[in-house]
Amino acid sequence: MSWISYCCSENITNSMNNQIKKFILDMLQYQQLNNDKQFPIELDAMYPIINEYTHQAGEIDNHYFFQDIWAAKKILKNNPKRHIDIGSRIDGFISHLLCFRTVEQIDIRPLNLKIPGLSFIQDDATELKTIKTNSIESISSLHACEHFGLGRYGDTIDPNAYVKFIHNMQRVVKKKGNIYFSVPIGKERLEFNAHRIFNPLTIIELFKNCSLHTFSVVDDSGSFIDNCTPNNYTQLTYGCGMFHFSKK
Repeated sequence: MSWISYCCSENITNSMNNQIKKFILDMLQYQQLNNDKQFPIELDAMYPIINEYTHQAGEIDNHYFFQDIWAAKKILKNNPKRHIDIGSRIDGFISHLLCFRTVEQIDIRPLNLKIPGLSFIQDDATELKTIKTNSIESISSLHACEHFGLGRYGDTIDPNAYVKFIHNMQRVVKKKGNIYFSVPIGKERLEFNAHRIFNPLTIIELFKNCSLHTFSVVDDSGSFIDNCTPNNYTQLTYGCGMFHFSKK
């Protein structure tokens, strides 16, 4: 008896779930239809994937997916000569930007990759010591500030690090320069050492040298709401607030 015939025998299939049964039936059908000698089914090359047909066409992390598009569109529209990012994801937001512009990024962790269009500096960005005051036209930090000073990424423990960082983002930006900023928002709390969740009004107060240009949010249901009112999202469990500030 062949391996395929054995697997399809009644005493085996009765104990198998529907996903495994489907896999075996698909394999049998492929074997019967296949006339391509380059791609036969071979036992030692089996790589069963048995449940992906039950999934959605795509899966996303709602916070990162929507914030990355939100900020990338704004930067594309404003087209600054120079843009600096602090700690955003390389495989999300930064990759979006690299499709149409060069980017400079600062992160406390190393990056052992050479990526065309990306200039990388490994540094603790709390103080932004490598950037001159009033020198930057455009800066971003998406889903990063909530981690500052908690030690999660090897940074120094500092309960006030997020305040220092927000102060220094404003310091380095030119007058009328743009800041694209996102953090988890909702009922304010610290979940050590993962992150902080901010009341959105706390963020607006900390950016006292800036005007809020627009505010958008991903709410607790995962829905993206563009150009909304921060006061309506102070009681979320774990949302994502997206703040576009311009320096006064």
